[in-house]
Amino acid sequence: MCGIVAYVGHREAAPLIIKGLKRLEYRGYDSAGISLLNGNGLKIYKKKGKVAELEAEIKDKPLHAKIGIGHTRWATHGEPNDVNAHPHYSQGQNLAIIHNGIIENYASIKKSLTNKGYTFESETDTEVLINFIEDIKKHKGCTTEEAVRLALLQVEGAYAIVIIDQDSPNQLIAARKGSPLVIGIGKDEFFFASDATPIIEYTKEVVYLDDYEIAVVSNGELVVKNLENVETGAFIQTVEMELESIEKGGFEHFMLKEIYEQPKSIGDCMRGRLNVGTSHIQLGGLINHLDKLSKAKRIIFVACGTSWHAGLVGEYLFEELARINVEVEYASEFRYRNPIIKEGDFVIAISQSGETADTMAALELAKQRGATILGICNVVGSSISRLTEAGVYTHAGPEIGVASTKAFTAQVTVLAMIAIATAKQKGTITDDVYRRLLSELAAIPTKIEDILADVDEIKDIAKLFTFASNFIFLGRGINFPVALEGALKLKEISYIHAEGYPAAEMKHGPIALIDEDMPVVFIATKDSTYDKVVSNIQEVKARKGRVIAVINKGDETLKSMVDFAIEIPESHEMVSPLLTSVPLQLLSYYIAVLRGRNVDQPRNLAKSVTVE
Repeated sequence: MCGIVAYVGHREAAPLIIKGLKRLEYRGYDSAGISLLNGNGLKIYKKKGKVAELEAEIKDKPLHAKIGIGHTRWATHGEPNDVNAHPHYSQGQNLAIIHNGIIENYASIKKSLTNKGYTFESETDTEVLINFIEDIKKHKGCTTEEAVRLALLQVEGAYAIVIIDQDSPNQLIAARKGSPLVIGIGKDEFFFASDATPIIEYTKEVVYLDDYEIAVVSNGELVVKNLENVETGAFIQTVEMELESIEKGGFEHFMLKEIYEQPKSIGDCMRGRLNVGTSHIQLGGLINHLDKLSKAKRIIFVACGTSWHAGLVGEYLFEELARINVEVEYASEFRYRNPIIKEGDFVIAISQSGETADTMAALELAKQRGATILGICNVVGSSISRLTEAGVYTHAGPEIGVASTKAFTAQVTVLAMIAIATAKQKGTITDDVYRRLLSELAAIPTKIEDILADVDEIKDIAKLFTFASNFIFLGRGINFPVALEGALKLKEISYIHAEGYPAAEMKHGPIALIDEDMPVVFIATKDSTYDKVVSNIQEVKARKGRVIAVINKGDETLKSMVDFAIEIPESHEMVSPLLTSVPLQLLSYYIAVLRGRNVDQPRNLAKSVTVE
């Protein structure tokens, strides 16, 4: 959830780290800080707020250095302020640390250190960790590297850390458990970061640290070891990411850019996998598991947030097409409720980042109990992709906006392809239905382009409801999860209270809220529940609710019935969420902009939730 950047090499470290922190600011933006080692010693500069405020704070400081570490914080231990910001000194101020994660046993370690005379300036677990390392180094008479190893054998929780040592001016020490950390390898230089976005400008050769590994860069060499002090080797991979993919490209916000990228991202997701001409789906990551999947008695999707909504769409897809029983679980609840998992069950994790802590823990539990574990994620080399037995990448490209848009539709696209392929393998759909579904899915990018070509109606609706206090989003069948997703998008970025419900459930409580001030958004496309949704709309209109409806083009009946209509192309019901979600993303975006919100970095949220 926090962002880590570090560098050692021949370049000026400070501007490189600041630029990297800006690219990682979507991971955390409560505070930011940097530590540099130069002829003036080991210095730390940090500031509450965004990276720009740190940049202003240090503009007149002596920043010349070839080695440094930097951090953007999403607060866990201690409120956002200058003192709690990272990096943190050890008490002797000869070590400095940046840290993503939570040290769960920090309180007992802190008590032990306090009894030894240590004092603490901040409320963070991170300051406890660096003092623990210093204490071990002092009392064991060992190197910093060895002190880090010994300390990590005793700490509990999750961490990605980078440490700089005043006595070793060409050395950085890093380690990870449960939080991502990638090392970029250049010519006589090394880069450390939470993900590849700060690195790709300089090199595409990277090493992804595994859990319980320590990386030491010293005098131009990289050594990777485990906590038993055994060298594990550095497996170098090439990052397939272009610099322009993490720039705004002329859009006002990353979120808007990513909404408009969806025709391409969905197309990329299907490219090389779906061939309408030959009526074929080929998912290389599942080629050895598809037959077993088609015979599964049960599939369990584990996910969080928007990915959980994608899993709900997947439930409709698999049960309708492949006739396999599906459960969709919040990963955070699944892992703590002693779930019933049987041999032959498939547990499929859905995660944009591939680093979500609760989802990884759920997978570990499922693996222990004999399930086949698969992954659907966006980031190549991520923890989930390495933990699972097989899976499918979404290939959506980097998603910088905290509120997920193109990652959601890419996840739904992958789920649709897997469900269709499984149904074909199992024989639960006819060849005609199979071919039609392939054609309908392949047509989605062009249909989204059609939606994005004219958004004036959505902008006008946003202007009318900018200052609404509450929204209700209603849908039925496979578009019920889209109602949940629409409500989540609006509350995330505009801070308007919004709830999503199955349309029929409105009568079981939410209808009490409806009056002339309540905007109600219906997903009312022509599908198997169309007539029921029309009835639900009439119920809202009878109570003077203001109805915004996502309808199919040419539906004059509904257009005349509702207050505001957003028209989209028709599609097969099973792939319709890929279209119905787009207007709701745009509506949320334009309302948030009109309310003056920070769309890309909404308050209190972080892109990748790598702690519980």
